[in-house]
Amino acid sequence: MKTLIIHPDDRSTDFLRPIYQNIPGATIVTKNITAQTLREVIKANDQIIMLGHGSPSGLFNVSGIGQGLFAIGSHHADMLRDKKCIYIWCNADQFVRTHNLPGLYTGMFISEVAEARYCNVITEQKQVDTSNNLFAELLGKYLVNYTNDYEAVYWAIEEEYGKLAEVNAVARYNHERWYVNDLIEG
Repeated sequence: MKTLIIHPDDRSTDFLRPIYQNIPGATIVTKNITAQTLREVIKANDQIIMLGHGSPSGLFNVSGIGQGLFAIGSHHADMLRDKKCIYIWCNADQFVRTHNLPGLYTGMFISEVAEARYCNVITEQKQVDTSNNLFAELLGKYLVNYTNDYEAVYWAIEEEYGKLAEVNAVARYNHERWYVNDLIEG
């Protein structure tokens, strides 16, 4: 399976790198790619993993990926429909549901103390870091262990990250906003 990683270059999301660091042969896009080239690399890959900051409208473009405010937005939805996709950004659930897309995805995902405050979650940086690091480590591990089986990836993270959620308020919040779309066929 050919994999494309779209992870706009942004130090505040570096903790997401373990998600894809062990995927063999992945194409990684972090910055400076034209909209046309981005469309071509999406078409050429089977699995698309999109990571960073975003909104219900898409993955923010903070490093010259494509054109405009979103590196991935509604104009990419038709291209993503027949791919195995992972959407890790704040409120990706709304993007996925609006466009009826398959994949693993997050809702509002706390990755910074300021986001925790916004979501009324009382925390400190250490809890945020622990949550971020474990989530990324687990997703990376299970993407390699359960290649092509997003249901298995989902349930493995649901269980293991769920253990941290019992004692970490940030993980608890994020765990409640971790989804798999049932359009996926093993």
